[in-house]
Amino acid sequence: MTLTPIPRLEIGVGQATSGTSPCLYRSMICFILQGSKEVVIHDDLLRYDASQYLVSALDLPLSGQIHDADDGSPYVSVSLVLDPALLAAVASTMPAVRDAESPGSGIAINPMTPPLRDTLLRLLALLDTPADIPALAPMAERELLYRLLQGPQGRLLRHIARPEGAIGGIRRAVEWIRDHGNRRLRIEALCEAAGMSRASLHRHFLALTGLSPIQYQKQIRLQEARQLLLAGDHSASDVAYAVGYESASQFSREYLRQFGAPPVRDVRRLRQSISGATAMG
Repeated sequence: MTLTPIPRLEIGVGQATSGTSPCLYRSMICFILQGSKEVVIHDDLLRYDASQYLVSALDLPLSGQIHDADDGSPYVSVSLVLDPALLAAVASTMPAVRDAESPGSGIAINPMTPPLRDTLLRLLALLDTPADIPALAPMAERELLYRLLQGPQGRLLRHIARPEGAIGGIRRAVEWIRDHGNRRLRIEALCEAAGMSRASLHRHFLALTGLSPIQYQKQIRLQEARQLLLAGDHSASDVAYAVGYESASQFSREYLRQFGAPPVRDVRRLRQSISGATAMG
């Protein structure tokens, strides 16, 4: 993933993978320019390509697999991280809609439309004229959000824009887990952060993320551990304790189950993969 000069806009490039691997989706819209991708949530396999776009309502640890384009060109995607305040501002200019209380799943795939594609391409074209970005990118982003709010997932996006309701509560619970990732999970504190009862929290958390809060925390810890191992010369045991594990052996077992290899071997493989991609580039 590469940050662009346009705020919250990132471009991802990758080669096809031989199997699914864990990945962290943020609250964002993902558009594919080349290739396709599969993600798994609730044991459901969702596949999308350039003819569709994906909406993720909150930070979601998922499993995914990318595929090259039919002509062998690499996978290329564009992600726009969602700003709930901006979404709310755009939604306020549109006719009021009465939505169901529950948004359902926290991830959805929808058909791409010509107006949406044209708006996205105009936003991307600003990368060729950086001096125009401060003045024109905010207008293009607002138009993009307007088109998205008009689409099939307008309801999901309106839920993201509201601090109240199920998504707002689960977003606050997720934020609490991310901020306290290395501490023991306290359901009472999570309920307080979300403004929900224990039963309501569990029901909505599972519906939106496909995981229980404890499973979610475990996956976030393992993702963070992998990043720490990849970024420096930390030992696996040091990283285990840093992300909140009380047992290095338990950490190694869960890491192996999540990523398919023990920590040291997995990071060595990742570094070789990155070095190989850099050499080819």
